[in-house]
Amino acid sequence: MRRDNESSVSQFLLLGLPIWTEKQGIYYTLFLVMYLTTVLWNLLIILLIRLDSRLHIPMYFFLSHLALTDVSFSSVTAPKMLMNMQTNRQSISYSGCISQVYFFLLFGGLDSFLLTSMAYDRYVAICQPLHYTTIMSQNLCFLLVTVSWILSCTNALLHTLLLVRLSFYGDNSLPHFFCDLSTLLKLSSSDTTVNELVIVTVGAVVITLPFICILVSYVRIGATVLKVPSTKGMYKAFSTCGSHLSVVSLYYGAIIGLYFFPSSSNSNEKDVIVSLLYTLVTPMLNPFIYSLRNRDMKGALGNILSREKFSP
Repeated sequence: MRRDNESSVSQFLLLGLPIWTEKQGIYYTLFLVMYLTTVLWNLLIILLIRLDSRLHIPMYFFLSHLALTDVSFSSVTAPKMLMNMQTNRQSISYSGCISQVYFFLLFGGLDSFLLTSMAYDRYVAICQPLHYTTIMSQNLCFLLVTVSWILSCTNALLHTLLLVRLSFYGDNSLPHFFCDLSTLLKLSSSDTTVNELVIVTVGAVVITLPFICILVSYVRIGATVLKVPSTKGMYKAFSTCGSHLSVVSLYYGAIIGLYFFPSSSNSNEKDVIVSLLYTLVTPMLNPFIYSLRNRDMKGALGNILSREKFSP
């Protein structure tokens, strides 16, 4: 219940990562390198897709949006975490915390929908190759990305509006390195039943339903590939999905570990560490997966480097 004789908090304290103080400098350098790598490699992928006309196809159209989303997703939490580690200041304003929740949910949901669009693209390419150009038209690609943005914005806005109606009194310490929604709900002095109900129901639309769609797509892909008579043909078909499957495994593996197998109420260290993998490590690995496993991306990079080398 709201206690009018007490003032609500104007800021929160982010307790950060469960690491030893004397090793904080080492971890700061490591996380800074990881964040810069995430930004530079994802921006490089966007640049390659933009400059190489051979990559102007639906799969790379979705990949460029995924790369932009990964940069944005990491940028929601990493800069603030690094600044707090460098300055030893743990505070974040109330408005800054609410903003962080909104953008975290926005880009997290967008990742899920884009991965689903990419799975559908692979399904059409392998299961209906003769109709691929007709089905995966430019209009459909733009529609899928637009719908992904609308659904993600709606999801983030809904959770944020429900969050701002809650009251926070007394303890303002968050045992996390960013403003995590579930951690904030535990800290709230208000009844969070509606918030928790919306998390479950809307989460089914944003996370569970896309995951099921991806599974169904790959079941259909697997059934189609197994009908290919030659081993070489089967390998070629599966290889076109390898990068996407790796990214999906990283993304949903972290989510399953974080939300389906949460740590005990007495200790949330595992949740914090898994969140770090989810927000910083996965976006950093995605461009490496796509660039190292993809001939087109490596070819585009080689062409750009050759062009720069031989340019007057």
